[in-house]
Amino acid sequence: MSQVQYYGTGRRKTSTARVFLRPGSGAIQVNGRRFEEHFFDEVHRMIVRQPLQLSETTDKFDILINVRGGGVTGQAAAARHGISRALTRFNAEFRPALKKAGFLTRDPRMKERKKYGQPGARKRFQFSKR
Repeated sequence: MSQVQYYGTGRRKTSTARVFLRPGSGAIQVNGRRFEEHFFDEVHRMIVRQPLQLSETTDKFDILINVRGGGVTGQAAAARHGISRALTRFNAEFRPALKKAGFLTRDPRMKERKKYGQPGARKRFQFSKR
């Protein structure tokens, strides 16, 4: 018996989330751990749940998330992006609402690279006239 599942890839900064939606009771698992263990801050948990609340599918799916790279905030936003993409695969009618909320847009902001001859991307070493 093959189980029905919907897949979505989400990205933010250097984080990548692979999201699998399976019909179920609303359990969320991140990297093989409980949702609360991985995203211990309530703000990050809220970010991940946003597309589910918008589409009113909070307790219709069991969600499996594999997330790599970046920090906790980037991972939460990547998971949100992945869940949104998976929800549009499940039901295309969710697309306008998710798009209007900005959950389907890949956030393009990245860390600017460090340049040679200076300590950071924009910061300069102290100038000495003499």
